Amino acid sequence: MTDANEYEMINFPGKVHLINNDQDLAAISAELGLAKILGFDTETRPAFKKGQFYNVALIQLATDENAYLIRLQGITQFQILKEVFENPDIIKVGAAIRDDLKQLKKTFEFNPQNFIELQMVAKTKGLQNFGLKGMTEEVLKARLSKRAKTSNWEAHTLTDQQLMYAATDAWVGLRLYNTLNAEKADVLHEA
Repeated sequence: MTDANEYEMINFPGKVHLINNDQDLAAISAELGLAKILGFDTETRPAFKKGQFYNVALIQLATDENAYLIRLQGITQFQILKEVFENPDIIKVGAAIRDDLKQLKKTFEFNPQNFIELQMVAKTKGLQNFGLKGMTEEVLKARLSKRAKTSNWEAHTLTDQQLMYAATDAWVGLRLYNTLNAEKADVLHEA
């Protein structure tokens, strides 16, 4: 059995787009609308005191080439996101997304369509791991850094480490989904 520490660290290889306001979001609306499949994740500022709560600070949507990091505190017009989230022709894939969607609905209302839970895919494929980090090790034979997870996602300026972490988390979900589905396709071709 291989020790996960022997695996290389995986990072998003494409272009990271930081979306800070409605104008930035409008500028990427056509690209999002044309996507067939998007990796999906969210980040929320961690609460360390009992009763403390924060809304989702960041939505991450990724293709193989582009990661769109949408900072919600600068967004007032949610129609573009609503259209992507409600579009049944765009697959949105991520891990542990039920709570992400529930929390996002506190910021804007939408009816989620064609969201795929990676944990369910992992179960049907007989994987041992259901967390994003564990699935990345098991399926992609790579390590995923989780260091930036508990950082302040509402900070005025996000660090390069935060940006790469956020982009990688959304993209690696997409990569896992595509890899697991490619394995299924390979089996079908052999039959």
